[in-house]
Amino acid sequence: GYSNRLSGPMRALIAVAIGVIMVVYNEQAMNIVVKIIAALIFASGIVSLAVGLKKRNDNTSRLMNFNAVVDIVIASLLFMFNGFVANLIIYLIGFALLGFGLFQIFALFGASRVMKIGFWPFVMPFLVTGAGIFLLFNPEWTKSSISLFAGIALLVYGVSELLSSWKVKKAIDEYEISRVEPRQESQSQEVEPVVKDVDYEKVDEQ
Repeated sequence: GYSNRLSGPMRALIAVAIGVIMVVYNEQAMNIVVKIIAALIFASGIVSLAVGLKKRNDNTSRLMNFNAVVDIVIASLLFMFNGFVANLIIYLIGFALLGFGLFQIFALFGASRVMKIGFWPFVMPFLVTGAGIFLLFNPEWTKSSISLFAGIALLVYGVSELLSSWKVKKAIDEYEISRVEPRQESQSQEVEPVVKDVDYEKVDEQ
């Protein structure tokens, strides 16, 4: 989500990087993307294996080693069946664009309750969502055409993600400020002393 200030920009950076690859390399782009994903999964497996070996006396070592084996096996399969997986990548990209586009729209609607956003920030998320639907139901284009379209859609999503992250984080900050200020005001108000009348008897001195 947007709870971490780096999560949105990181998604945008990854989307832009993959988008540039798909636009520049075109027909070979999907195979390259599969290899990049495989390399990342393989690297994750190696890190998990190293951590698992380092914590051999820890209860989590078995889980880390199991995760490492699974990651390495998946990465190896992706390298071995690169062409087959490349044909499915377009569906994964379409599904990702559809999901992230809808996520941005709902996040912006939530932010609009706190601050004025306007109409234009919603344009790109709607375009991204439409591009995701198109890729899911129209994959019969030539590989070069569909790769170019998906690359441009990812670039649009990257820019949209940066804008949405900025808007949503600004709304979160304003919401937190609006909650803190009344609390501070109530604490700063002076409490008036309460004077209570007490009945007493006068004792005569003897």
